[in-house]
This record gives sequence, C-alpha cells and structure tokens, in this order.
Amino acid sequence: MSEQNWPVYGEISGPIVMIGFGSIGRGTLPLIERHFKYDKSRMTVIDPRDTDRKLLDERGIAFVQEAVTKKNYRKLLTPLLTNGGGQGFCVNLSVDTSSLELMKLCRKLGVLYVDTVVEPWLGFYFDDKADNASRTNYALRETVRAEKARHPGGTTAISCCGANPGMVSWLVKQALVNLAIDLGYDFKEPAHDDRQGWAKLMKKAGVKGIHIAERDTQRAKNPKPLNVFWNTWSVEGFISEGLQPAELGWGTHEKWMPKNGRKHKEGSKAAIYLEQPGANTRVRTWCPTPGPQYGFLVTHNEAISVADFFTVHGKGGKAKYRPTCHYAYHPANDAVLSLHEMFGSGGKAQPVHHVLDENELVDGADELGVLLYGHDKNAYWYGSRLSLEEARRLAPYQNATGMQVTSAVLAGMVWALEHPDAGIVEADEMDFRRCLEVQFPYLGPVEGHYTDWTPLEGRPGLFHEDLDEDDPWQFRNVLVR
Repeated sequence: MSEQNWPVYGEISGPIVMIGFGSIGRGTLPLIERHFKYDKSRMTVIDPRDTDRKLLDERGIAFVQEAVTKKNYRKLLTPLLTNGGGQGFCVNLSVDTSSLELMKLCRKLGVLYVDTVVEPWLGFYFDDKADNASRTNYALRETVRAEKARHPGGTTAISCCGANPGMVSWLVKQALVNLAIDLGYDFKEPAHDDRQGWAKLMKKAGVKGIHIAERDTQRAKNPKPLNVFWNTWSVEGFISEGLQPAELGWGTHEKWMPKNGRKHKEGSKAAIYLEQPGANTRVRTWCPTPGPQYGFLVTHNEAISVADFFTVHGKGGKAKYRPTCHYAYHPANDAVLSLHEMFGSGGKAQPVHHVLDENELVDGADELGVLLYGHDKNAYWYGSRLSLEEARRLAPYQNATGMQVTSAVLAGMVWALEHPDAGIVEADEMDFRRCLEVQFPYLGPVEGHYTDWTPLEGRPGLFHEDLDEDDPWQFRNVLVR
C-alpha cells in the first residue's frame, strides 16, 4: 500500500495529548499523522524523559518533560486537553499513571480517551503492605467496571486497547466465527456488544478455553550484556505485570485448582489468581511456527474480560458456562534471559532497562494469536504473524511487537471518533470487524491454523506426572508444575 493511499479516518477537532513517549508512543505518532486530520500546533506529548524529543522538535510538536502524578494531573492536563475548543483526545501510553483517574478527568472535560492497560499510580505494583488479591488486574479492572456502572454512557473512554489486551478480543470473535462455520453451524452472528449471544455461540462450539498464545522470535544483532533487562516493548511495563500474581479467567469445565490458587469474593468472579508471579509461572501452549512451546502465564486484562464476556449466566446469575482464558507468552529470547536473571536475584530488577528498537534487531517476528481449544476440531490458532522486516516497511519507529500494539491504538482511536458517546468500553464491547479492518494493513499475514496438539502430547514420558488423561485440556495439564 503506497503512502498516498493510506486512508484518513476522520478529524480530531480538539487538542491531542499523548502521555508517554516510549516505544509505543513513538510508534503511535506516525500512525496518528498518517490517518487523522488534526491541528499539530495543539498536540502535546508528556514524558518524564526526553530521550526521543528530537522526533517531536522536528515536527513542531510541543513536549512537556514531566511525570504525570496524583498531585499534578488535573492542573497539568486540563488546560492542554481544552486548549482552543473542539473535542480533544487523550492517548495514554504511559506507566505509573492512574488510568481510572485520567479517564474520569477526560470524561468530565468531554475529551475522548484511550489506553492500553488499567495502569495504577506509581507504587501500586510493588506495595509490600498490600495483599496479592489487591495487586491483581482483576482488582484494577473492577475499579473501571464500577465507574462504568456508576456513570453509564457519556464521552467515550476505551480501556485496555493495545495488542493484548485489545486486539486479541477482536481476534477471539473472528476465530469463533471461523470455527463455527468450519463446524457447520447455522447461526446468525451476534451484535458486537451482545454478550449472551456471543457466549452462547462459544458454548455451542464447545470451546473449553482460550490461550492468548504468543511467540516473539525477534533477535538482536549483539548479545545481551549481564545485569541489563532487554525487551522488545516497555521493560517497566513487563516487569510490573510480570511481578503481579499470575491470573486467569476460570472456566466452568475445570475440575482442579492449584493449591495456591485463590478465588475472588467480589465482582464478576470470572477469574482466579495464583500466589506466585506470572512471569515465573509456565504453561504449555502452541503457536504455528514453533508448534508446542512453554509460555509465561503473565496477568493481562483480557484473561479476565474475555472470560467474563463469554460467560453464559443461569438463574440467579450463576455461571452455567465460562471458558478458561489466559496469556501464554514466550517473549524474545533476550527477554526470557532477562527474566531468568531477575528472578535468580530474588526478583530484583536489573539497574539498566532497554527496549530493542528496529535498528538493533536483525530478524524475527511476533506471532500473536488466540488458541481456542477443547472443541470437536481440538484447537484453532488465529492471529497475526508479523515480521520485523514487514513492520519496518509499514511505518517508522517500530518493531513487530510494537506495531501490533500501535495499530490497535489506532483502531481504538478510529472507533472512538466514530462512537464519541459510547461511555467506558473494553475491546470486547467494540465492533471487532471495524477495528480489525483498521488494523489488518499493519498485522502482516493474519491466519488460522488447526492443530491436533494437546498438553498431554509426549507425556508422561520417563517421569510420573499427576495428569488428567481423560480431559487433555484441563488446566491441571496445561500448568507446568
């Protein structure tokens, strides 16, 4: 697709404020430039570090070098978001800022809002006085859902709209439609926000669970030095979520729970957590390129939101059907090594954090999809197989991992402009076809693959294992113990 053929999706009539200018902020900037009409003189980027300020200076975009904090966010953001009239847009791509508080401020000001995670204020993730239940993404998500219940409707604020969480919720719906067609079902596709319609379709299809199954094979030109954390996206973001408890949407088919598994007493009760860090918890999964692989059970909002969205409720609100859902992430090898190093030193993060950019990486791809399992065709992976080479060709300042995120932010912005009064929404509640239509040009090959692999393959082997051989897709068999 040549440069002049990129579609312009609409006009942002007010100011744009981007909070955070790390790897995802840098990659989102050229997509905003490419796909929207807006007044560049009323765009501001805020970040406590000025590492890439030159990209903004050469474009004439204002830069504020400051951290957005609990004390200053109203005073700092209000004039920037309301400067010059029109409807402003807040694009929150930061860490250590309260997504909920920024969302509430934006809605009060009539400003559109999008973020990629329910982020808390600085200190939340490492609060040793808090119990693990309160440090979960389940608890963070419940605060946003409570705000939505208290104040329905109003200015659109999109919660958790990156690659995952975000894009993967749209992939789940497309994968389910593909599966239902392949199973020969005669069905009418539910409306995008018809929770019960989608849940009943997934139940009918016999899906027991979903892995957000990802493999990042991008390689750096040089070997990782000792005592440095390398990653292909935000190191701070990965460490924060990796040290939260492992979490998963908990399916109604599950017959066994780990001894350190814990249920929630309030809220949707769609998920459980484990009393151990997600980035030090391994699960068995499958992706097209490597086939069977280990992944880390890192907590993500989509593990909870997808399980919640696809729950069939019976009388009294009791769950009659719910799929298990969790992330199963094999990051780039340098990131795996970095995690090993970090947990080997008691969970103390390395002093130097570095995101590998498109110039430091030599090759590889990010294979990110959803694995729907337990149905009559066993398992179906559907997702993006974006290479570093193609990401470089499509837009500047991003690797394959970043582009899957930035293009989802773009899709969220387009949807918000087209639905400015939708209130607070998650990706599961958005029009998946429209969002994927915006994203597809940036995702490389988007493919579906069936596999006969199960977590029992090759087991028990030479050593005894406590397995459920009658039901291969029990979490008992998926978890590496």
